[in-house]
Amino acid sequence: MRYAYYTLLFAVALTISIAGFRGMRSTQPPIIVFPDMDFQAKYKPQAASKFFADGRADRPAPAGTVPRGRSTAADPDFLRADDAHYAGKNADGSFVKGFPVEVSETMIRRGQNRFNVYCAPCHGVNGDGQGITKAYGMVATPTYHDDRLRTMAEGEIFNTITHGKNTMMPYADKLSPDERWAVIAYVRALQRAHHAKLDDVPLANRGELK
Repeated sequence: MRYAYYTLLFAVALTISIAGFRGMRSTQPPIIVFPDMDFQAKYKPQAASKFFADGRADRPAPAGTVPRGRSTAADPDFLRADDAHYAGKNADGSFVKGFPVEVSETMIRRGQNRFNVYCAPCHGVNGDGQGITKAYGMVATPTYHDDRLRTMAEGEIFNTITHGKNTMMPYADKLSPDERWAVIAYVRALQRAHHAKLDDVPLANRGELK
């Protein structure tokens, strides 16, 4: 029984020693029981490094990468040489007509996938503005098949996807630049199909039409 009292006394003293002095100032480093990864082997910004030949810990960004949080809209001089790809604009600020990337069947199919996920709920699977949101009060969704949007420069559509317009939110955080171009390519395919004529179908495929 005597040992039980000793154990209890030791436990109380230990608890008071650890918890009772919390908040007190000291010139000594704190005693850390559970470090929780507070101390790691890492480089700090602008620190020296013996690992790299130039002696610097900071490394230049790989060619073609875009630092997180930066865009051509926030920094017009950033990647200006490739604004057509990343901003849909020419060097003079006008919108790009056509595609600054290669258009392929694989790209269009990727655009179809992204379109059905992000665009079809409002614009409809056919791009006619008859998406599910119209049944819930979204009455201002335009159709892609009017002349205004059919003749609109691809770069301007890219700009709208990137920054949004009117009630449409921006989708730059959801679609990469290449995916935005893929969506535009698929929209062009929808427009072409909507206004297609029999002469647009190869003779070998006309028998497949119903």
